[in-house]
Amino acid sequence: MVKDGVVEDTVSGSSDEENEIKKGFLGMGAEHRKPSGMTWEKLNKIEKERLRILDKVELPFQRVLMSWNGTCLHAITFDVMIWVPILIYIAIRAFVHASPTGTIGESFAKQVESGASKIQILGGFLSFFLVLFVNQTNSRFFDMYALSRACSGRVQDIAGLAAAKLPSSIAHRMVRYMNAAHLAGYVGLGGPYTKENFFDHFNELHGLLQPDELAKFDKHNVTGLYAWAGAHRENNVFKELCTWVQKEVATAQKEGIIDSIEATDMHTRILNLRAHMDGIHDTCFQPPHFFYIHFLCLLSALYLPLFAIDMSATLGWDSANSNILTELVAAIIVLLQSIFVVGLRLLGQRMIDPYGDDYEDIAVITIVSGCVEITRIILDTHDQDSVDKKLEANLHHLHNEHTVEEKF
Repeated sequence: MVKDGVVEDTVSGSSDEENEIKKGFLGMGAEHRKPSGMTWEKLNKIEKERLRILDKVELPFQRVLMSWNGTCLHAITFDVMIWVPILIYIAIRAFVHASPTGTIGESFAKQVESGASKIQILGGFLSFFLVLFVNQTNSRFFDMYALSRACSGRVQDIAGLAAAKLPSSIAHRMVRYMNAAHLAGYVGLGGPYTKENFFDHFNELHGLLQPDELAKFDKHNVTGLYAWAGAHRENNVFKELCTWVQKEVATAQKEGIIDSIEATDMHTRILNLRAHMDGIHDTCFQPPHFFYIHFLCLLSALYLPLFAIDMSATLGWDSANSNILTELVAAIIVLLQSIFVVGLRLLGQRMIDPYGDDYEDIAVITIVSGCVEITRIILDTHDQDSVDKKLEANLHHLHNEHTVEEKF
């Protein structure tokens, strides 16, 4: 029920048991959500490093190779499947060197060598599945980046339309709500961007929502009707703020400030913001199937040790015929294959959630702060002087003269 503009937890005529069921449904999964543990300072530090990494993509070869943050080296160093194949290879070669000639039977050596072709086939299939996985997550990543930019664009659209067609006070209020909704949408993802370390910072800096407006959302706790970051990535604060803007448009239309066509245009852009942000939430809610990721991990865990055994077998089982240089090259090949398999898997997994705290994720703070600043500029745009017909005619004539000169 709605009372004084605030939605109550209970519904008129509902029993206490029904209300408890509704609260339980809305808070379902809340106990599995972990606090982000992020402060604004940490978020901002990560954001600055993200922007530095974005500038590195055009660096020359040697400078790219010497980088650490945002590279595969930083990710794979702590993955166990990089080191297991190397240790298996070293252990086998050490056993061969420590064993007297003839210790390992020829029949065993031939059986191991006969399995080499089958291991190569398995490697080909694994490479195909890994590339398919990375291609899927890469498309997903840039789709969500496009949606983030589209959200910013719709906020700026409303700022431009409101500044041109509405009184300054109404326009400013609408843009405040739009920017607040934009911020609340990212808070609703339930990641590192929270009300405390993200929304409150921008709200204090730009005064997007006043205390009495914020109080309407603080009435309920995190598992209530107005969850800032719900268990299933819903965000009712974002939806509510979008509705506030729509009501401002409807009021302006009733008062005759704008006509129905202008109101429809504004409503469309507000609803487009909702649709774009919902697209982000929906995509984040459904990541690639865990079955597929487990399948890749299982294949990797089986393939890489077998590849290390195969590489060791190609060098032979007689220490008298071994060559240190050849064994070193084979060890490098085992390491490169591990980097290829583990690197592709980690690359795909890093791109699954573009709104996390990895250096490779989308620069949300830059997008949001840029949007707030642009809307401020739009609202502060000075009115132009009356049209000087003579000046415009002279400038048009000058433009035509330059156009003719350029043709010849």
